[in-house]
Amino acid sequence: QVQLVESGGGLVQPGGSLRLSCAASGSSFSSQGMGWYRQAPGKQRDVVALITSGGSTNYADSVKGRFTISRDNAKNTVYLQMNSLKPDDTAVYYCNAFRGGLVLYSWGQGTQVTVSS
Repeated sequence: QVQLVESGGGLVQPGGSLRLSCAASGSSFSSQGMGWYRQAPGKQRDVVALITSGGSTNYADSVKGRFTISRDNAKNTVYLQMNSLKPDDTAVYYCNAFRGGLVLYSWGQGTQVTVSS
């Protein structure tokens, strides 16, 4: 079973930046699409950004132009660079592999991002 460990969250002021990391165990990382997802209190978990095994990316409209997803296959790690953060970005952020419209593995513990002055 692949384990996913997210890190890099914290408290940041509006307009600030954070870089999230997700380390994945297992040998199939480089061949899998990876995504970042987030869940705000009282809301469902939504996709934030996706990156295919070939490096193509896709973003939720709410984060386009502000967030950048990237991956380092040598380190089995996917990143989310978040700039110009807004209070609405406050949520627990998770990563997972995806195929089609489905995530492949159990969710990790996530990393809390709080945007507040």
